[in-house]
Order: sequence, then structure tokens, then C-alpha cells
Amino acid sequence: MNQIIKNNRFTLPSHFVIGFCSISTLLRLTLLIWVWKDLNHNPIYLLKTCIIGLGFDLASAAFLILPMVVYLYLTPSKITGSLFDKIVLYFLTTLLTLISVLTFFSELTFWEEFKTRFNFIAVDYLIYTHEVVANIQESYPIPLLLTGSGIVVGMCLYLFVKSKSFERTFVNKTNFTLRSLVFFLYATLLIGFTSLYNNSSAEWSDNRYLNEISKSGVYSFFAAFRNNQLKYDQFYNTIPQNTAFELSNRMVHPQTPPKPTSITHNITAKTPNAALHPNVIVVLMESMSGSFMKAFDQQENLTPNLDAMARDGLFFTNLYATGTRTVRGMEALALSIPPTPGQSIVKRPDNQGLFTIGSVFKDKGYTNNFFYGGDGYFDNMNKFWGGNGFNIYDRGNNTVLTEDIQTQRFHIPDEKVHFKNAWGICDEDLFDAVIEASDKMYKENKPFFNFALTASNHRPYTYPEHTIDIPSGTGRNGAVKYADYAIGAFIKKARTKPWFKNTVFVFVADHCASSAGKDEIDIPNYHIPAIIYNLPDTPPMNIDKQCSQIDVMPTLFEKLNWSYTSNFYGQDVLDSNFQERALMGTYRKLTLMKKQEVVILSDQHKNKEYHWDKTKNTLNPTHKNQRLLQEAIAYYQTADFLFNTGGLKEKTPKTKAVTVEDNSTKQLPKTAVKATKKLRNS
Repeated sequence: MNQIIKNNRFTLPSHFVIGFCSISTLLRLTLLIWVWKDLNHNPIYLLKTCIIGLGFDLASAAFLILPMVVYLYLTPSKITGSLFDKIVLYFLTTLLTLISVLTFFSELTFWEEFKTRFNFIAVDYLIYTHEVVANIQESYPIPLLLTGSGIVVGMCLYLFVKSKSFERTFVNKTNFTLRSLVFFLYATLLIGFTSLYNNSSAEWSDNRYLNEISKSGVYSFFAAFRNNQLKYDQFYNTIPQNTAFELSNRMVHPQTPPKPTSITHNITAKTPNAALHPNVIVVLMESMSGSFMKAFDQQENLTPNLDAMARDGLFFTNLYATGTRTVRGMEALALSIPPTPGQSIVKRPDNQGLFTIGSVFKDKGYTNNFFYGGDGYFDNMNKFWGGNGFNIYDRGNNTVLTEDIQTQRFHIPDEKVHFKNAWGICDEDLFDAVIEASDKMYKENKPFFNFALTASNHRPYTYPEHTIDIPSGTGRNGAVKYADYAIGAFIKKARTKPWFKNTVFVFVADHCASSAGKDEIDIPNYHIPAIIYNLPDTPPMNIDKQCSQIDVMPTLFEKLNWSYTSNFYGQDVLDSNFQERALMGTYRKLTLMKKQEVVILSDQHKNKEYHWDKTKNTLNPTHKNQRLLQEAIAYYQTADFLFNTGGLKEKTPKTKAVTVEDNSTKQLPKTAVKATKKLRNS
């Protein structure tokens, strides 16, 4: 053992680990100061955060130095200190140091945007490099960041030289036996870290910030990469499948007898002979938090046009987004389904031929179109919308989607673009494309359903100059005000069109501008606006019932007096039998809220129950609510099952038969009671 200690061939990787953990601890302290006001200041909690974090840092460093350790293990003693040896080790040290420093800088910018360590969003950013790199270039002073990174890397290399890390590594010739022993100890530690540490190990506190700061960005990134798809039944608490579907059917459509492995039900309009068939334009508004609107006490008058339409239309005042990303908002509106764990269905394989709102419109004779101001390749949007019967209007250059998608793709030409940034053309140009396509379909006497996704309310917050009184690129408030300005200009132009009087507009946010907070689900950061505007013979109304994004389109269909076959979890909010509730989630946390009672399901086969103190915005642990827990499990378990077995397809394939008990009473099924007892004991 003395020989190992004295023999310093492995000095370099050991000093690298010390340096990595030191800088990572400094970053951890920076993040603690960043969110200090929202932390539990108990010294024991803060110390625990740092101790757990040190374990994650050691695990991350152990992974990073793997190539260096392997090289040192395999290199014969006679090569030690040679020119080749020096080149390899200087290169590896410089590369690993550069990767580490850039990662630390990236973590700060990621935290600024999302208040979390690297997660599945960071994984997605690796896929869509064009948009992400352009966004970074337009949002941050890249030359300054690179210069700063270079200076830090240079300082680190200087410290390696001053501490004689290179000198000791180059002069000591360790024999193969000792190298093998050191490598064995390293491998043992690496395997130990891998088996003992996963991201759930850091979720020890009710304060989400403490949990996130306990983690390591590098470790969290690879954990997210590995867990980007989660099957509900493998990671979450379940109840018997027949019980889950019985409960789901009872919640979704209590008048319809439950069906095995299906929630399909027939919607019959209250006045079917009075069905309306207006054109419909849905605008999915990027990052439009409810808190931006004057209707929700915003004092800076950022959204005068949305506020005006809210006063004149059906205004959902108590509606919550299902997730934290645009694809979740799309999923909620298009499929009217709870947010299943892992990736959004928009981004998953085999998501074509699904029963969507487009299916309902198609059955009524509408032409379905999707509009996006960037390249719809991003987030798999073109594949999803094109594969489910929508024509595509975007900035991509390809006129054909794929051979198996029998819809058209239309390119928004350069001459129609007056401003663009990393994410695509400005909202005004996007809306002009919607109006132009609507004019064409009106002339062809085709009723249309247009679904448009905006992008201007997004970092780098740039937009055409001289449109509003806030300079472009100066922050979120300007982007919000411009997005509202573009909506006002859109409605003003649409009013001049012959199709306007027979067109209903739906404006709904995809998610809030920020979803993270000190609690694992920060409820106010899911509160979004939705407005149904220009609905014929409908007086203005504030819809104050607590509801979800998945309810917006079923509510519209009911106002249009449509009868149709539904595969939706969403319901008509205005129905007297509607039970108020909201469904929210991250890619791992699944939430059901009824009034102020909240259940959160986690991927460690755990669940927590809270009472939401709305005035203080705190989730306080509460007594166990057996019924609410069962309903939460039923929603998410059945939704995940239906997608994975093809139950969401337009023509539902046969799936494995599941026996369903004949239980039509409204009492909680006995199987659910038994399942709950098992969950309590787990």
C-alpha cells in the first residue's frame, strides 16, 4: 500500500477529481445563494445538500476520467514520460477540463431558464442543434463566454503544473501489478457509485430546489438520457387494470357503461339539429403564462389584445397546462390525454394514425392544417401532425414529408418573411401565412381547421423593431407584449376577410414561461389562459371552474353542438356534471389536483399527497385521500396503457383481453380499496 501511495503515476486523474469536485461545490453554493429565499435554511439541510452533492460529483468525475485511467492502466512503463505519453495526457487533461468548464457555464444558463439541473430538455437540445445553437448565439455573448472558458481552462492547467501533477505522472514508472491494483480499486468505486447513486437518491427533501442542487449536472444529463421514455407500469404504483378503466370511464363519461381497455364513448349534442360548422383557428401561444395578463392582476398592461378578447369571449380563468414544454401543450390539445411519463407522445415512435381533434374535424368535412414559423422537423412536429392528417405549413425546404404520410407540406417563402430569429419567423409573418392559406381555402369553399404554433415569446426575445414600446431583445416582457401585439394585428386583418364572421378563434398557451419552483410541482406556474373567441350567438363568459388543457377542445365541440365518437379524456367544462380537476406533470412527476387537494405520483413507485395553500403557494403534506389517489393512478395508468397498446389509434386494434368486473355503482370498487392498502404498505 505504501508503494501505491508513493508511486504517483495516477496523480493526474486524482488531482483532476479534486479540481472537478471543488469547482462543482462552488457552483452548488452559487445555486444555493441564487434561490436562497425559497430554501429551508436549516443548517443540517444545507449540509446534507452539499454532502449528497459531493457524492454525485465524485460519481461524475469518475466517469469523466475513465479514458485517462484506462490509458494509464494499459500504457507500458517504458512509454512513461515519452513524447507520446506527454501529448496524450496533456490532450486528455485539456479536453476533460474544457468539457467540465463548459458544462459548468452551461449549467448556469440552464438554471437561469429552467431552475433545474440538466434534464430531458438538455437531451433534446443535442438532437435539434441548429435551433439550439442559433438560440444560444442570439441570447448570450458567446465570444465573452468562450474567452472566459479559455481563461478558466488555462488557470486549471496552470494549477496542474504548479501542483506537479504532470511531473509526477511522467516520471513514475508503475509496474503492471500496481497499475492493475489501482485500476481494480477505481473500477470498484465506479461500479459502486453507479449502483448506489441515481437521481432519485437526491430527492430527499420536500423543497425541490434542495433536491436539484444536490445533484450533479453531468450525472443528471445521462440519467435523463437513459430515462427519456418511462413505461408507467414499470416505474409507478398501479392498480388492477380493470379497476383503472372502470374508474377512468366513470370520471371521463359517467353516463356511458365502462368498456374493457377503452375509454371510447359517444358524445351526443344537447341540440344536434342546431350544429354549427364554422371555420376554426387554434393558436397555441408560446410560454404565455396566465400571470402576464391584466385579467390576472398584471399591472404592466402587456396583453391588451388578449385581455380585450377575454372580455368578449369564453375565458377560462382557472385552467392549467398539462406540462412544461410545447409538445405537452400540443399533446393535450390534439389528443385530450393526461401527460404520460417520459417523452410527450408527439415525440414518440408509432404516433401516427391516432384519434385526434383532427379526426373529429375530418369527419365533419374540414381540411386540417398545421402552421409553424420554423422547421417542423423540430420536436418531431411534422411527423406527428402530418402522420395524423394535417397539411404542414412551415419553413422547411422539403415539399414531401415521408412516403407513408399522405398530406402536403407547404414552404413559407422568404419573400413573405420580414423578421426571423433562431426559432423561425416572427408571429406576424406566421399569422400572415395563416390568413393567406385561409383565403385560399375559403375561395375553394373548403371549411378549414388551422392549428398555429407561435414562437416569438421565447429567448432570445427578439422581434421586429418599432412594433411595441419595448426594444427588441431586452427581455421577456418585450416578447410577451410583442406576441400580444401580433395577435391583435392578426385579428384586425382577419376582420377584413369574408370568412371572419364564420370563424371561431381559440387562443391557449402551451405552458408557462417558467414552471419550476421550490415544490416538486409549482402549481401557479402551470396556470395558463385560454380564450374561445367569436363564437356565434354566445355571450361573454368567465369559466371559473378548475380544469385542464385537455378540456378546451371538448368544450368547443359542445358549444358547436357536435355529436361524435370520442376517445378523449377531456370533457365539456360547462356541463353541469363536470367534476373540477387539473392534470399536470413533468416528464417524471404526474399530478392530479382537485380544488386544493393534490396527489403527485413519482417514478420510484411512490406517491405524495398535499393540500395546496393558494394564498402562500405552498404544498403542505396532508392526510391520505384514498379516492383521489386511486383516481390519479387510473388517469395515468390507463392513458399510458392505451398509447402503448394502440388504443389511441383511429381504428383501435385488438389488444389483450382484460376482465372487467360488473360494477356499475358509484362506490369505490373493492379492488381499489385493496390496492390502496397495498400501496400504503409499500
